[in-house]
Amino acid sequence: MPIISVITPVYQGEALLPDCVESVRGQTISDWELLLIDDGSTDGTRTLCENYAAEDSRIRYLPQPENMGVSAARNRGLQEARGRYIAFLDADDRYVPETLETLWNLCAENGADSAACAHWNVTPSGGERVETLLPSGVYGYEEIREKFAAPLFGERLRAPLMNGYIWRFLFQNDQIRQSGARFDGPYLEDELFLLEYFSAARPARRLAVTETPLYRYLQNPASATRRYMKGLTKSLDYYMDIKEELDRKYEFHIEYPDWRNNTRWANLLILIGNEYAPGIRKPFRERREDVEALCRRPDMAEAIRQYKPLGMGRNKQVVASLVRRRMFGALTLLYRVKNRM
Repeated sequence: MPIISVITPVYQGEALLPDCVESVRGQTISDWELLLIDDGSTDGTRTLCENYAAEDSRIRYLPQPENMGVSAARNRGLQEARGRYIAFLDADDRYVPETLETLWNLCAENGADSAACAHWNVTPSGGERVETLLPSGVYGYEEIREKFAAPLFGERLRAPLMNGYIWRFLFQNDQIRQSGARFDGPYLEDELFLLEYFSAARPARRLAVTETPLYRYLQNPASATRRYMKGLTKSLDYYMDIKEELDRKYEFHIEYPDWRNNTRWANLLILIGNEYAPGIRKPFRERREDVEALCRRPDMAEAIRQYKPLGMGRNKQVVASLVRRRMFGALTLLYRVKNRM
């Protein structure tokens, strides 16, 4: 049984997967297994994965029957993982050489069921910026809830946001099973997993954190945040339904009584950006009409009427102001200029 199972979903990963895999093979500890979950790729990913598995017995190739999404791929990895600990690594990212050893030592030395690190945000042009999770230290259940879980649940507007990146954590496999945490849905699935994991089984939660950046996250300008996402409204509605369930179980409304309107505003801003994203073949008149329809939805209209978003970056603040004043023509012009359309 390996100490750590690294779960890596792969879709069309031929170009970037080699650097990802080599970052695992170059770890300062060798007692790991790497699960490459091929999510229905049609490029050379399968051949790459099969070759890696053939030359290194610690690497396992697990193809999905079809493209089922990142949540299903990660859940498949959780089902197959043999390690005492679980780590996640996206196929276009990399570990630094001491990532797994550092996180494992943090757990072992502090009696923690999980560990977390800071990470590098890396741009394709070579820019790098460190993003921390929490100050270095060991956190019990109440501190995790106060400083991480509750802000992750309830405050989705005010910068800097608490991001729910799953890959900067190391988890005990047994504790994942006991918490019942699984990946669910096509969007913000990391966040929902973390909320379930860190809110369940209160006596067992103990998180050791380092401010040392151990993960290199490639910020891809062609990612989902920049291109049009079909079905995004349905995905965010589902995300909201899951948050309602989490609030009923763990009562996050105690710390954040306005979490619904806060999250609705965050979702609305995402949906507006999606409507004006490059690559969608839709006349601007129709885009504007769809944005106005979103703002008339009873849940969104309630948030617009009752809740004034504060603390956002300048661009989001301008968009929110135009929405509140129902200046949809100016909003459309703003996005046309911003996205050079």
